[in-house]
Order: sequence, then structure tokens, then C-alpha cells
Amino acid sequence: MQLENTLRYIDEHMESAVSDLLDFLRIPSISTSSDHEADMRAAAEWVRTRLENLGFASRTYDTKRWPVVYGERCRVPGAPTLLVYGHYDVQPPEPLEEWISPPFEPAIRDGEIFARGANDDKGQFYTHILAVEALLAANEELPINVKFLVEGEEEIGSKNLAVFLKEFRELLKADAFVVSDSSQFAAGVPAVTYGLRGIACLQLEIQGAKFDLHSGLYGGVAPNAPQALADILASLKTPDGKVAIPGFYDRVLPLEDWERREMAALNLSTEDLADSIGAPGLIGESGYSPLERKTARPTLEINGVWGGFAGEGTKTVIPSKAGAKISMRLAPNQDPDEIFRLFEDYVDKVKPAAVTASVQRQFHASPVLVERDNRFVKTASEAIAKGFGRKPVFLRTGGSIPIVNLVKDQLGVEPLLILGWGRPENRSHSPNERFSLDDFRMGARSAAILIAELADSD
Repeated sequence: MQLENTLRYIDEHMESAVSDLLDFLRIPSISTSSDHEADMRAAAEWVRTRLENLGFASRTYDTKRWPVVYGERCRVPGAPTLLVYGHYDVQPPEPLEEWISPPFEPAIRDGEIFARGANDDKGQFYTHILAVEALLAANEELPINVKFLVEGEEEIGSKNLAVFLKEFRELLKADAFVVSDSSQFAAGVPAVTYGLRGIACLQLEIQGAKFDLHSGLYGGVAPNAPQALADILASLKTPDGKVAIPGFYDRVLPLEDWERREMAALNLSTEDLADSIGAPGLIGESGYSPLERKTARPTLEINGVWGGFAGEGTKTVIPSKAGAKISMRLAPNQDPDEIFRLFEDYVDKVKPAAVTASVQRQFHASPVLVERDNRFVKTASEAIAKGFGRKPVFLRTGGSIPIVNLVKDQLGVEPLLILGWGRPENRSHSPNERFSLDDFRMGARSAAILIAELADSD
């Protein structure tokens, strides 16, 4: 393999690669909204065409919602097969007024691309396409077999992906799986992620009277839905930061002593973390460090609350309805279905008798732990060290990537390479999302080295 020529190609073609990425980012592929059907299909076709132009046999597959893009270039009999995953859908950009530049008009400032999807996940995913392009430009063929699986529902729970994996299990067979949809530990400190939290998302709705009531005529006797909701939400946590739902922690796999030592050695201070998010301080479960709490311990967060009158002026009513969206991040061994059930049982127990409560389960993903001691993970670590010029750290991340446990459980692929090129401060899901051009370049270099060196690993 002409690895030096491959890396030189990446460095010399950064301008055109960034231009291509900007075109990709201009597509407002927001999977939550049916109003963006044309944009979603345009983004899928953009990916399919890009793979086809690189000599991949590629096509889109319709699902019950958004298309899946698949491409393969498998021309090296006996060589390992790498399955590369990405997602072309993005989060809604609101609140729009907080963006410095429009979310789908990508802008480059101070060496960073600002756009929705720049970090999550179009920018990170595109590094693998650039890596393949560079390898093919410098060599007659790829040294291993490569398959791409790119979906459009990651931001809404990948509900149809499980069906796709089951139906096309043979097509997707691989020796290893790689996804870049996470972060480095810090700027200039690359990472290999070996643990992901699971997730269970739900909506809680409270109903009091059949309709809103006059607060003067009915105050003191009628049930107030927002008040009932507030009481329930306040009861979900104890003063020391623990989730109060009985049984919530029963199956949590404790952190190993060596994990706690490694996390402590990373020296993430409370002050630095608070400063990085612009908060005066931190909260959380007592007995654990901030890094342990944000990556490896289970959590419960209120994502949104509504009910009653919130317009200008006053409206003296007793609201009949209120609701909240809640997400729970799960530690290894916790089962999303069991957590849903425990939450439902708890709400039924603590809700005021004068209201009704309903819980709608939305989406979930199981937690994942990756075996660190295998040749694919070791090769990935070595590739990152060469690509970034610094040995990566091993860490867990607090996020959830549904595809990872699906690949493990349904395809039986155990070497799971979770290699994030982004930075914690890149504002995924928030206004002014960004991706460093340096990280884009070094991520692509690392991805190319990984493919090259997987051919020689044993």
C-alpha cells in the first residue's frame, strides 16, 4: 500500500473535500419532520452517488420511513471486511435565533465548519468516504473489503434499521464495524470509545378536569395538571442526585476499579467542565466523579415540559393538561423495557389521585461495552496514534448509538470500533454546531490508515 501517497492525497485535496462536505451540509435532512421528505431523499441520493463514483456497488433501500443507503467494494478475497456506518439525518436546528450563521448555510470561521450536522454526523462520517477516495487515488485497489451502511433515522431512534439488518443479514456480513459519531476526550486528545450508555425515551401526560377551569371559581378544589406534573417530576430524584424509582439501579454493572483509576487519570475537573458548558456549577449523583457520572452512570433527565398558559400577560385558569418528555441514559446490564416498566409503575404509585397519567414509550437502545483486547481495536488505536500524532485514550461516552448494539446482537459482529473525531464542545444537537477542519483532516488520515493496516493485522 502506498500509504504515504494516500496521506499526501488527503492533505493536498482538503479544499475540494471540504467543498464536498459543505454541499452535503446544505441539505436540511431533518428526520423528525415529514416536511423534509424531499431533503431526506436528496441526502440519501447524495451519499449513494458519492459511493457509486468511488466504484462501490450502491443503492438505496426504502423503509417504512427514510431510506437506507448501502454500498460495497469487495474485491479482495480472503481479506477482512469492514462495515462503515454513518447517518445522513440531522437534528432540528431550533432555536434559530441563537445561530450566528444559518444552520444550513455552512460557514467556516477560525478553522471550524459551522452547520447543523457538521459534527453529528455528516462531517465525521464523511472522513471515511474521503479515506476511501484517497486510498483508491494512491493504489489500484483497496487492501480490504469495505461496506457502507448509511441510515436516515439515527436521530429518531433507528426504528426501521433493526428490520433492515434482519432482512439483509447476509449482505451486511463483516469482520469488524466502525462508526465515527462520538468525540475525542478533549481537543487534541483522541479517543477509542469502549462503552456507550443505552437510552429510554418517553412522554408523560397528565389529565385533570376535562377542560381548563376558572381559577377563581374552582381554585382550591379542581386538580391542577401542571402542579401534579411538577410534583411527580420533583419526586423522580433524591436530594443527592440519585434516581428515586425503586429498582432503577438493581441491574447496573458497577465500574471496575481499573476503570475508575483510568478515568481519574484523565483529570477532568469540576471547574473545567462547568466552565466548558457555561454553568456556575455541576449537579449529579454523589459518590462519583463528574466523568463517571457523565459517561458510565445511569441518569434521568427532563427534556421538555408544557402545560397551561405561557403567553404574554395573564390568564387565570386551572390547566386541565400538562406533559413532559423524559430520557433515561442506561448503564450496562440495564434493560430498556424493564426501565420503562419501572417508570410506569412508579408514576402510577406517586401521582395524585385526582388526575390520570399516561406514559407513551418512544424509542430506546441498549447499553454496550466493547471488548478492548482484540486485534481490530488495537489496530484502530495504532491508526489513530499515527493519524493524530498522539496515542488515543480509552473511554466511555454518555451518548447512545442505536446501531452499535443492533450490529452486535443481530449481525454478530463483535469488533466494534467507535472512533470519534469530534470534540465535546462541538455543540451537537445545539445551535452553532461545529467541526474542526484539523479534526476532519486527521480523522480522514486515521480512517485511511485503519483500512490499510487492517490488511496486515493478525
